[in-house]
Amino acid sequence: MKKKAWGDLCLLLILCVLVVVFLAPIFFVVMNSFKGKLYISDAPLALVTPDTFAGLTNYRNGIQKTDFLTAFGCSLFVTVFSVLAILLFTSMTAYYLTRVKGKFTDVLYYIFVFSMIVPFQMVMFTMSKLANIFRLNNLPGMVVLYLGFGAGLSVFMFCGFIKSIPMEIEEAAMIDGCNPLQTFFGVVLPVLKPTAITVAILNAMWIWNDYLLPYLVIGLSTKYKTIPVAVQYLVGSYGSKDMGAMMALLVLSIIPIIVFYLVCQKYIIEGVVAGAVKG
Repeated sequence: MKKKAWGDLCLLLILCVLVVVFLAPIFFVVMNSFKGKLYISDAPLALVTPDTFAGLTNYRNGIQKTDFLTAFGCSLFVTVFSVLAILLFTSMTAYYLTRVKGKFTDVLYYIFVFSMIVPFQMVMFTMSKLANIFRLNNLPGMVVLYLGFGAGLSVFMFCGFIKSIPMEIEEAAMIDGCNPLQTFFGVVLPVLKPTAITVAILNAMWIWNDYLLPYLVIGLSTKYKTIPVAVQYLVGSYGSKDMGAMMALLVLSIIPIIVFYLVCQKYIIEGVVAGAVKG
């Protein structure tokens, strides 16, 4: 019992250290968002005092300089529709790859798996060129691009879960007169809820916080910018930065995704475990 108690205590201490390590950056960002911008550079780790407190000035300046509300709307549009497209198309693809056995489906499955290990930097210049050729350098085009980049992991997770669904359920639906589409949407898709929520959370966090893909495709020259690209506008010529406004916008940008994660996080482990079934 003593060894177990010591083991539990050590584990608790390690977890507490990890909590501090992960939450400390968020704490300092929130704290510095209420400081004057000069004090942020001089003493970024110092607590807020009456002399350094700037109120909501940083938030007001950041919103005005970057047109934050428009950027928020663009990020929301791209994130919501990209996640919906990923959930719909990758779940249908995974159902087809799992239930239709053949060399073609096997090769296609391994192509999706291989796409997960290809670094984005390897394809980003080709992707940006093709995006310009096919007129995907806009918000709806971003949805198509995110669907492509998010398909690998999503198909892999859905395939793992679908393999665990008994065929008898689908056979019963077909005996009742359901065609494959009706079977998928009426029987299989509701069962996929845990994995679907996990896929939605992982992709939403990635798309909402992504900077490189929107910057390469949309750039800084258009008014339709996502939040990470809009924050870049606070970096002036010769490297000058409005650190106060940047901290304020970072706080505003992480609040929605943290709320979304906290609401849905209980499904993550359930979905990951369910998607790890061997076929």
